[in-house]
Amino acid sequence: MKNDRWKQRITIYVFLFWIVGLTLMTVICPKETVSEAERRRLAEKPVLTLESVLDKSFMDNIEKYLLDHFPFRDAFRRVKAHFSYDVLLQKENNDIYTAGAHASKLDYELKETSVRRLAEKMTGLRETYFPDQAFCYAVVPDKNYFLARENGFPAVDYGQMLAVLTAEMEKAGGARYVDILSGLTIDDYYHTDTHWRQERLFGTADTLLDAFGMDDVSSVQEADYQANAVQDFYGVYYGQAALPMEPDTIVYLTNEVTESAFVWSLEENFQGGKVVLPDEAGAVLMPVYRTDKLGDAMSLDKYDLFVGGASSLQVIRSPKAATDRRLIIFRDSYTSSLAPLLLGAYREITLIDLRYINSALIGDYVDFADADILFLYNTVIVNQSEMLK
Repeated sequence: MKNDRWKQRITIYVFLFWIVGLTLMTVICPKETVSEAERRRLAEKPVLTLESVLDKSFMDNIEKYLLDHFPFRDAFRRVKAHFSYDVLLQKENNDIYTAGAHASKLDYELKETSVRRLAEKMTGLRETYFPDQAFCYAVVPDKNYFLARENGFPAVDYGQMLAVLTAEMEKAGGARYVDILSGLTIDDYYHTDTHWRQERLFGTADTLLDAFGMDDVSSVQEADYQANAVQDFYGVYYGQAALPMEPDTIVYLTNEVTESAFVWSLEENFQGGKVVLPDEAGAVLMPVYRTDKLGDAMSLDKYDLFVGGASSLQVIRSPKAATDRRLIIFRDSYTSSLAPLLLGAYREITLIDLRYINSALIGDYVDFADADILFLYNTVIVNQSEMLK
């Protein structure tokens, strides 16, 4: 009996010590503002007010704060991930799976209504802004296209996705599909991230230039660029998987064309309640490669190096381009690293991201007359086109 009491006491003391110790560490330990592993901002400590108590928002926010600043949080996340993989023998954690050196996110339900919605969006934009102009469209495969089925994971029926999309576009007419899928492999993508590698896109860039009849004017050759490396790139899947993975290296390509080019973005030129256009005095113009983003606390993603990352509307001017032609791309984040490779051919490239700007507003800023027009979306966007405004 006496031994049993001591066991009970020891259990209680250890439990109390653990609870009190974690509580003290939560209070004492310095608080981070961002999680580099998860690439997101951590919750800030909420202010206690009578209103926040009455509407219960304080308790909700303090719970988020405590979860985000729990001692050894990343270590516990890693233990949980190892337990899922190694003990429970699960093949994924937080919907993230690994195949060889690559990590990817499960996505296996084809949403044909979304594919048709994208086709309607493209044809609707044409009717509104460039009714007498033909355009091209291409689809960037996500990593599941290469990894999922051959490693035993469910995957979207990409063949059916493309069949639905091309059938809808053929009905509307005036659009040409450009096949870039067949020229890509899994090696063209980062291991820990969703995006493709710029240094592997020479063939893709040439294919798109050929589609617009630029093959006899400009080609994209590796020998024409200098490779620059950014070490320790932990992509979006690194934090979500919570597993130890080797970081990627970002390689960005420069030459006299990219060095002379500059970028205008709508967000950085909204000044004093109005938009300062690229040719107006006081316009903020930035370089093609935003190396300042690499040490910028406001940027959680080193991929923002490419033309500054996410933006509703950007105009890239290239004074040393081989032609005076203009290209307008309706795009997602994959285009950020591709666009610089097209600057040798186009004097101006306009990037429009409909996730951040309403379709009805782009006519206020973009002149479509006589421009080459490309819709370039990855398969995740095709399957979730409701995010396009």
